[in-house]
Amino acid sequence: MALMTRRLVQLYAGLALYGLGIALQVESTLGNDPWDVLHEGLSVRIGLSIGTWIIITGALVMLAWIPLRQRPGLGTISNVILIGVFADLFLWLLPEPEAMAARWAFLVAAIVVGGFATGCYIGAG
Repeated sequence: MALMTRRLVQLYAGLALYGLGIALQVESTLGNDPWDVLHEGLSVRIGLSIGTWIIITGALVMLAWIPLRQRPGLGTISNVILIGVFADLFLWLLPEPEAMAARWAFLVAAIVVGGFATGCYIGAG
């Protein structure tokens, strides 16, 4: 039971950190990864938040698994929902950096946080 608890905490910490990394990168305004270019573009063009679009596109990708007869696990379902929730939360909480040095700091922090998030997520199994 303790192992399962540790893995879940690690999983959810990783998902929260992914959301933080996305928010830092978006707020830097120095460029996004390809999926977040899509999410931000949909947000700007159609409305809804970036996090909501993360959830919607994740759900659509999971629907594409149906013909493959793949069943998503708890980690995959949590990924689809929580990264979008955390991205929106951190976009709301983070200040908008104005100085170029602060924007670069946000971008570098996004890369470091994303790497750490990946370690947590993969390490949780």
